Amino acid sequence: MIHHVSIPAREPQHVAQVLAELVKGQCIPFRPLEGAFMATTGDANGTMIEVYPERTALEIPDRDDQVVFAENPAPPQTWPFHVLLSVPHEAEEVERIGAREGWRSKTFGRGMRGHKPFFHVIEFWLENRLLIEVATPAMAQEYLDFLRKGVQTPKMSDPESSQLMRATHFKEPMK
Repeated sequence: MIHHVSIPAREPQHVAQVLAELVKGQCIPFRPLEGAFMATTGDANGTMIEVYPERTALEIPDRDDQVVFAENPAPPQTWPFHVLLSVPHEAEEVERIGAREGWRSKTFGRGMRGHKPFFHVIEFWLENRLLIEVATPAMAQEYLDFLRKGVQTPKMSDPESSQLMRATHFKEPMK
């Protein structure tokens, strides 16, 4: 269970407001960090997304104390991070919100090229830089069914399946 996650954004308040809209929650300031905001759901799990200014970093302090905020002087254009977020909206509403913001928002199947998808998600690109995979109620059930079956694990592990899955995710071979 992931209760909260923190992400960077150029416009943290706006991104947190859109995320709050997606989860039917609210956007509130994240007081420990100036310019940061939270999208909270109010659900039983305390689900929350903290949205930090993009130049924020988290560091281990010299004195072996708790995490501290620091500066990231060169944030990347895109981030090697994503999370799957279940929302109480249908795909059309999620994609409408993305279109309104000018952010890429499109439904895709996850799995092996040329085969029936394991499950579907909506790629919702915050500020067209950071991927949030969004799952409607039906998509979330499809994801849970896939993972709970257990029979899918061998399919995901064999070399041929691995090659087919990689073929869907690389624009060119990684070095």
